[in-house]
Amino acid sequence: MEDLGAWLGRPSATATAVADVAIIGGGWSGFAAAVTLADAGLTVNVFEASDTLGGRARRVAIDTMTVDNGQHLLLGAYRDTLALIERVHRDETRVDSLLLRTPLQLSGPGRFSLRARNLPAPWHMVTALLLASDCSIGERIAMVAAFSRWKSDGWTAPATATVARLLARQPSTLIERIWSPLCLAALNTPIEEASAQVYLNVLRDSLASGRAASDLMIPLVDLSTLFPEAAARVVESAGGAVLRGTRVRSIERTSGSIVIDTGDAVHRAQAAIVATAPWQATALLDRHGEAKPAIAQIRSYRYQPICTVYMRFDDPITVPFPMLQLGGGPGQWLFAPNADADLAQIVAVVISADGPYRALERDVLVQRVCAQLERNLPRWKAQPPIATQVIVERRATHSATPGRAHPAAGRIGDGLYLAGDHTDPDYPATLEAACRSGIRAAQSLIADRLAG
Repeated sequence: MEDLGAWLGRPSATATAVADVAIIGGGWSGFAAAVTLADAGLTVNVFEASDTLGGRARRVAIDTMTVDNGQHLLLGAYRDTLALIERVHRDETRVDSLLLRTPLQLSGPGRFSLRARNLPAPWHMVTALLLASDCSIGERIAMVAAFSRWKSDGWTAPATATVARLLARQPSTLIERIWSPLCLAALNTPIEEASAQVYLNVLRDSLASGRAASDLMIPLVDLSTLFPEAAARVVESAGGAVLRGTRVRSIERTSGSIVIDTGDAVHRAQAAIVATAPWQATALLDRHGEAKPAIAQIRSYRYQPICTVYMRFDDPITVPFPMLQLGGGPGQWLFAPNADADLAQIVAVVISADGPYRALERDVLVQRVCAQLERNLPRWKAQPPIATQVIVERRATHSATPGRAHPAAGRIGDGLYLAGDHTDPDYPATLEAACRSGIRAAQSLIADRLAG
């Protein structure tokens, strides 16, 4: 794109001068917007309350462990996210050193395994379903029939339908082994509550799209390094600023500009994108009348937690596949990327959505997870972890329920724009939803400037 900022008469940029755009929130949606705007030639100032960039997908250092605030998984279908990662790292490092890309494989519990084949779509998944191990012929046919039926229906479901209703004709064993775990992993919402349409959107774009779309993309670096920190360098190299540890107290409109009050300084911009967590966005937008409909929708959200149990061992951990499904609880998925020497000694066990684990003391939960690993992995070397960390994001995602009302990413008032994973019309609260929303908000802002 041409230098849009110069064409529009961009003012000079410092952290205290009038910037083209202020972005509130240094998470994935905020930096997706920031990179899109910087590439369009606009000066961007990003305000992040934390010293660490990434929002709800960031690096955390606690005691002796540096991990993420939760294990995140990307898919080959995350086109916007992957394109942004490539963009911000293109002059620094190769993407294959940042992400472990591997064909989809659902393994465990027991002898169950489903692996995508190196065939053109849709045969890569049809073959995977037909050759799934530890499944009866009837179960395999039922899986293929479900995919065929959903495709013939155009990957649509009634607005009020839940995933449980969508799966009513599937064998209970398949629901337990495949469909329900996939729903929890993708939507972080139990099948009894989850939207059938959102679930079908995810299946359509990943398992039923091109072969590479179903690939698993497991981060080999922490989430802050993976995107937001590199994005910050792009913003700064374009003349913008990234203000870490700077909490925005209020956003006001005065005489054609946006005033951002951080308590110890006042910053001005021609426009602002609010890209915070939804509950923080309502506080910042509450005094803006045109934002009332969006605020009302956001306040209707219900949230789901995600718990990640990290364990570090003396010796590197070897597992048959970097992502394994666990049976018996409390954990649901084991992640062990088998990457460099540091990561190879750390495993992550993920528990999606709410559940009985929330009532357990931290040490008790770790003990039960360790016992679960020994039950699920016969070759697991019984060694006590030398360090553990339990991270619970209480409001990790909004519940992806049928007919959930939400605002759209983009313009919500004069000079005010909204971004965030909760604004995506098709996807649950994922990194892809966050990045797509940031891009949409930035594109809406650019279009308004061109029209004005």
